Amino acid sequence: MNRRSSIGITAVVCLFVLVLLTGSVPSYAQEKVITLNFSNFFPASHKNSIIMADWCKEVEKRTKGRVKITYYPGAVLTPAGQTYDSVVKGIADIGESVLGYTKGRFPLTEVIDLPLGYKNAYAATRMINAYFKKFQPKEFDQVKVMYLHAHGPGILFTKRPVQNLEELKGMKVRSTGFSAKVAAALGASPVAMPQTESYEALRTGIVEGILNPIEAMKGWKIGEVVKYTIENYGSAYSTSFFVVMNKEKWKALPPDIQKTIEGINEEWMEKQGRQWDAIDKEGREFMVQRGNKFIALSKAEDARWAAKVRPVIDDYVKELKTKGLPGEEALKFCLEYLKANQ
Repeated sequence: MNRRSSIGITAVVCLFVLVLLTGSVPSYAQEKVITLNFSNFFPASHKNSIIMADWCKEVEKRTKGRVKITYYPGAVLTPAGQTYDSVVKGIADIGESVLGYTKGRFPLTEVIDLPLGYKNAYAATRMINAYFKKFQPKEFDQVKVMYLHAHGPGILFTKRPVQNLEELKGMKVRSTGFSAKVAAALGASPVAMPQTESYEALRTGIVEGILNPIEAMKGWKIGEVVKYTIENYGSAYSTSFFVVMNKEKWKALPPDIQKTIEGINEEWMEKQGRQWDAIDKEGREFMVQRGNKFIALSKAEDARWAAKVRPVIDDYVKELKTKGLPGEEALKFCLEYLKANQ
């Protein structure tokens, strides 16, 4: 074999090996990295912010770097009340916030925010996702829902003791969305504001109380500016939260990435529900350590509070009926779910 032939054979072999190697590299290795942003109103130190930062990292990990998400906590990218619309418009690609901050936008899903006597967040979070799967509410048609979640029992925290409805009458209480209706039904004067403004409002006396899950006592440091926990569990409400993505950005993702993210969402839904209960426990411990007082309503008094908020539930059903929405069916579903799972 002459030298020229040897060189030719070597070139062919090299070309063959190169083709093999190129073929063995996954096709997505040559794709452009997909970059997204995520807006969250929870402060960076809050565990409900940390869990979403971890969600972003998990998406990057499981897509092998094909998707990278820049995370913005603390309402830096979008204000809490504008997050949903920002996702719809594509200002934020993904966002988390409270449905009640855009009052009237999610009429059917407001069923979750009713004072149904919640006992824990895990059941509330599983319930809101079961509700979504069953009813597929059109109010979410503008976005891709990653998952929904809901906090544990929303009860009353005050700067002065409250042991009955008479002592609550006229008290200025921070609330939002449906919890404002709960406050009004109980005889308080509701003052609507996002959670991000609550600490200063309590500290300066703009409001005298707040309706919240107990986790907020530590997570938002509200326990520093209130002295009493009123255990009104018979009238306890919850608040629904969304984690949603811009619909066009979702549609543009390759199918395998969509499948990967949906798998992560199922896992995070479970994590989120269990975390709410864990941080509720931390909130209670925070209050105990500070020497704040717990006031357990008597059985009869708790029943009075529950009776006072019942019209809020009835009015919800009536209002939804006028809109042609299945409010009664949604309420029945939730009550049966909580009865079986709490």
